[in-house]
Amino acid sequence: MLSPKIKRDIFRVIPVGLIWLIFSLVYTLLERGILGRLNYYPSTGNPYNFTRSIFITPLSALFTGLVIGTLEIRYFNKLFRQKSFSKKILYKSIIYLAIIVTFLLIISAVANATDLRTAIFNKQVWDNFWTFVFDYAFLSVIFYMTAIIIVSQFYSEISENIGQGVLANFFTGKYHTPTEEERIYMFLDMKSSTAIAESLGHVRYFEMLKEYYADLSAPIIQYSGEIYQYVGDEMVVTWTLSNGLRANNCVQCFYSMKAALQKQTGRYTQQFGLLPAFKAGFHYGKVTTGEIGVIKKDIIFTGDVLNTTARIQGLCNLYEVDILISGDLTRKLDLPAQFQVRSLGENGLKGRAEKIELFTILTH
Repeated sequence: MLSPKIKRDIFRVIPVGLIWLIFSLVYTLLERGILGRLNYYPSTGNPYNFTRSIFITPLSALFTGLVIGTLEIRYFNKLFRQKSFSKKILYKSIIYLAIIVTFLLIISAVANATDLRTAIFNKQVWDNFWTFVFDYAFLSVIFYMTAIIIVSQFYSEISENIGQGVLANFFTGKYHTPTEEERIYMFLDMKSSTAIAESLGHVRYFEMLKEYYADLSAPIIQYSGEIYQYVGDEMVVTWTLSNGLRANNCVQCFYSMKAALQKQTGRYTQQFGLLPAFKAGFHYGKVTTGEIGVIKKDIIFTGDVLNTTARIQGLCNLYEVDILISGDLTRKLDLPAQFQVRSLGENGLKGRAEKIELFTILTH
């Protein structure tokens, strides 16, 4: 079984490959329409073979797109994470263009040698090669490649900014019509955030908040969670009921997030003089999910479960615990022996007529 992180990475790479594939097919068909039945390029005299182009060009483009997508998520996305939206696109586009031009030049030399049925170091191969490189036809290819790179980079950055799952749901229209579904919610709130903000100052506090949310992201991905909202120093994470219950993902995510912060104790202490901590409330229930908005579209969840989860999280300080789980969700979970579940009794949450039993978890 592939881990949620690997699955997420695969679904981040595939769209980049598809963008390159689609652009290459458009280019190949336009080229065919312009050249017609000619078997050479009029501007350079180089041989042209549509049967070869319709297969080799799209496959080469797909491979190139997949390579670029892999480089993006493995290296360049992290390298340029601190840059602005436009600078990230600019810098990465320049790097990718350099890689593509190099790749294109190699392909051109090999293709010429194949068409001429001679060795790659033959003088005629390189005469054709340099004629192509210094011709307008080559520049037009470069401009087209630049357009593909910018489009694929724009897609990647938009996907990162609004969320990969959200963008995919917009494209597929999954929530264009309101849908009822059962979901688990975790409302996670930083402890003593007001005091920390006053101590650090608002700019330094915001810098810490960025680091804090970045460090909490990997466990959310690892345990199949989705970030629904950031509200100041509060984060709302959600799972479909099946994903959240599978291997106790929702609870495991909470403790993995704690461990992720603990690993960065030295860095936080050095940069900010403290290690942030958090508390969280959990609940599950039915929500209605759908697209909303005209000026700004979003996919939102509505339902009593969100208000209830927020109220549960708000009681963490009262009970002096870091985690509170509703009785409804606790009974759905199948927690291993390492998690000792303790009932805190029933509580009448504000805005609810019925009392709700709350549980906390003690770890061995």
